[in-house]
Amino acid sequence: MTTLYGIKNCDTVKKARKWLDAHGIDYHFHDFREDGLERGQVAAWLDELGWEVLLNRRSTSWKGLDEATRQNMDDATALTAILAQPTLIKRPLLDTGTQRHTGFSPADYGKLFSAHTL
Repeated sequence: MTTLYGIKNCDTVKKARKWLDAHGIDYHFHDFREDGLERGQVAAWLDELGWEVLLNRRSTSWKGLDEATRQNMDDATALTAILAQPTLIKRPLLDTGTQRHTGFSPADYGKLFSAHTL
């Protein structure tokens, strides 16, 4: 099953959910704040995507990190930071069961779901 990760009040997550609903895509919504995150799950995302893709470096959460943490970021540091502040993740994170994607654009979702014929 497809899972959409994010926070419910994020405008980009709202757009992604609206797109999935409009296209009849069956998915589960997982709210980082309400449902939490597991260490192993975040570590797997970092292994697959890398911290450069997974972290939103334009977010207020990123800007709130101290300069040393931002300058010395790597997958291990990112894991610790994300578990402390899940809103560091670029939203939404879409898990199709075979691939993970961050961010939202209607064109990208259209290509992704037509390729997977979900």
